[in-house]
Amino acid sequence: MIRCLAVDDESYASDIIATFINKTPFLGLVGTTTNAFEALSMVQERKVDLVFLDIQMPELTGIQFLKICGGKCKVILTTAYPEYALDGFDLDVVDYLLKPVSYERFYKAALKAQQIISPAQTAFTNTPLPAIKDFIFIKGDTKNKFIKVDYNDILYIEGLKNYVSVYTSSQRIITYQALRELETDLPKPPFYRIHKSYIISLEKIKMIDGNTVYINEQSIPVGDTYKEGFLKVVRERK
Repeated sequence: MIRCLAVDDESYASDIIATFINKTPFLGLVGTTTNAFEALSMVQERKVDLVFLDIQMPELTGIQFLKICGGKCKVILTTAYPEYALDGFDLDVVDYLLKPVSYERFYKAALKAQQIISPAQTAFTNTPLPAIKDFIFIKGDTKNKFIKVDYNDILYIEGLKNYVSVYTSSQRIITYQALRELETDLPKPPFYRIHKSYIISLEKIKMIDGNTVYINEQSIPVGDTYKEGFLKVVRERK
């Protein structure tokens, strides 16, 4: 098992990498952090084999991190700017991932790391790409009722006082699952929480106007707490 650390100053981005690590059989998640100095401390204590590292970190950039690290672990860079990859390869990184990162691309980079870190395991183990789930079972409005919903059908989810409404392309589903529970179960991307009461599918956005997102004819507010992270994700997906 390759011990991995996800490092990004945006917790949303590190959570995506953590999700990918957890679903990859030969990787194990040591932790996530938004602090490059904390990550460096963990590496220097020899607790980490592989770091997924954002290049643009405050206080200590990814490139500076690599130079200080001095080869104590292997590194896969993540960045929204492809021009940074050249600097990364000069410092002998395993690979770089361009945001937004797909699982397929992540997995290819992880296999490269496995070949370097655990060559014996790679030689004797055929490691196919794990099946990617493209649906969720949502608890219905009765005790033993579960509704299968394809991710691609979900437009947005609204948390109300006593229940949650899941809006799809064809129906509205009422569930008593907590909004936070659904947020944990849904993949990021394409799903993103933009308000204390709303999770949306980024792929279904028709327009963004100030603090309002439009999905079909529905206007959905963007909460102040979520706005900065949301707009950064949108810019990275352009």
